[in-house]
Amino acid sequence: MPSAVEIAGEDAAPRSRSLGPLRMVFGTALQYPRQIALALIALVITSAATLAIPYRFKVIIDEAFSGGADPEQIGHAFQYLLMIVAILGLGTAMRFYFVSWIGERTVADIRLRVQENLLRLSPGFYEVNSPKEISSRMTSDTAIIENVVGTTVSVALRNLLTGIGGIGFLVYLAPSLTMGLLIGIPVIILPIVFFGRKIRAVSRTSQDRIADVGAYVTEVLSAMKIVQSFGQERRESERFASVVEGTFETARRRILLRAAMTTVVILLVFGGVVLVMWRGALAVAAGEISGGTIAAFVLTGGLVAGALGALTEVYGDLLRGAGAASRLAELLEARPDIAAPARPERLPTPARGSLSFRNVTFRYPARPETAALKDFTLEIEPGETVAIVGPSGAGKSTIFHLVERFYDPQGGTIRIDGVPLTSADPAEIRSRIALVPQVGVLFSADARDNLRYGQWDASDEEIWQAARAANAESFLRALPQGLDTHLGEGGTQLSGGQQQRVAIARALLRDAPILLLDEATSALDAESEQLVQQALEALMQNRTTLVIAHRLATVRAADRIVVLDDGRIAEQGTHDALIKAGGLYARLARLQFADAAA
Repeated sequence: MPSAVEIAGEDAAPRSRSLGPLRMVFGTALQYPRQIALALIALVITSAATLAIPYRFKVIIDEAFSGGADPEQIGHAFQYLLMIVAILGLGTAMRFYFVSWIGERTVADIRLRVQENLLRLSPGFYEVNSPKEISSRMTSDTAIIENVVGTTVSVALRNLLTGIGGIGFLVYLAPSLTMGLLIGIPVIILPIVFFGRKIRAVSRTSQDRIADVGAYVTEVLSAMKIVQSFGQERRESERFASVVEGTFETARRRILLRAAMTTVVILLVFGGVVLVMWRGALAVAAGEISGGTIAAFVLTGGLVAGALGALTEVYGDLLRGAGAASRLAELLEARPDIAAPARPERLPTPARGSLSFRNVTFRYPARPETAALKDFTLEIEPGETVAIVGPSGAGKSTIFHLVERFYDPQGGTIRIDGVPLTSADPAEIRSRIALVPQVGVLFSADARDNLRYGQWDASDEEIWQAARAANAESFLRALPQGLDTHLGEGGTQLSGGQQQRVAIARALLRDAPILLLDEATSALDAESEQLVQQALEALMQNRTTLVIAHRLATVRAADRIVVLDDGRIAEQGTHDALIKAGGLYARLARLQFADAAA
């Protein structure tokens, strides 16, 4: 299975030169045999009706225009033709509905499967695979697949049936003339294969370039305040133009190849038809076949030629679909680096909340040359409050990531209540942890759903109780629809401090034995910080709490302060003891308190 690194770039996956990747798509579509059967019936009906039209023209020309036909006979001939046209119209409507349904349903199922798999992948996967690029795959690539299943395959089958049936009808009408057409088929297939292989590779690259456009747009629009604050609109416009031009150039190459293939094939197909028709006209002049027969032969030959010509376009679309399917298959086949063992060890009940780090060494997948933690050892007792401080890049956030088992260390062991994290189910580990990140992450949903994200079955009474404890009740009640108010994408309807208080309330509802606070009060004003700090102090009673602190004034009351420097413990102790020691903590404290006094 591909790892995160193997699918990170556009050139990471091998380029298939076949339609093989579409097996995943068609396998999904085959889950709906009833709809497929109805679509195939409609295809057969429409192809048969299409070929019946030339036959009725033959009858009309040979009988109705023979000079001896009565008006009733002519009327019946045209009535049959109108009936065929009606059947063709109804069959086409039926085919369109069921084929389109299959296309939309298949894409919906693929999106669901991809998203389900993405939710299982560990954060390391997203370090080397941009979520914005993945989002593009979920939109632009699935749109291509929908077109392939909902249109292209239908067109291919319709033209295939029309071509085969048309050739059979041509043999029935004039075997000698038909042989001339059949001889040219291998000549047509060869350029299709030649150009098709080239189009396959260019189509995949074209999809990568389209993904780049989507990723760029998302990145810039989400950072529009920064762009405009620094006056970089012109530069971003130039960058976008470069990305778009790259996309256009790749698309131009693909279009050029498809145009060349279509030109060659149509030239061969219609050139052959013209030559055969020339011979047929001579046969009519010699009295060997009737005028109705040659008319039907010409019309059917045009249908067959058109069907074969359309197959060249279809093949190009199928190749694009194969490219899109291969990119989605990579996401489907990716396997999480962090997974539950076959027989996970259960965490003890009731939970105690002890944490143990023993000789832990860890490197992030995206930065394997640098160790974020080096031979890190720390024992945290149940109910203890431990503050983690140190310079930026010292490894503070890494400790949180490892506790929640977003990553596994390359060396050493981490235990919760005596159980190694690698022996337990990650879901059970995380169920015992509540997190308040440095920046409150909210979802595009209403306030109620954002608050109960930590405990989905929480009642409104419990939600309001948590909001009250986090000093969020007043502004939540002031919202236009209260808890039913939609907070906008990323919680844009709230200020930064309000977003943070919602995140704190969410952690309060979690009611977990281990609490992780990543500078949880950093976005609050002084008054709100004091109120929330009081709520957090009550929450931390009888719970193990790890606090990442950049402002040292917030961790004075911690049972123990651990000072990190370059992935190692530089010193640890209480605030007063570390100040007296005169080490790194004392130096950081002097700098911060001096700045505060200034």
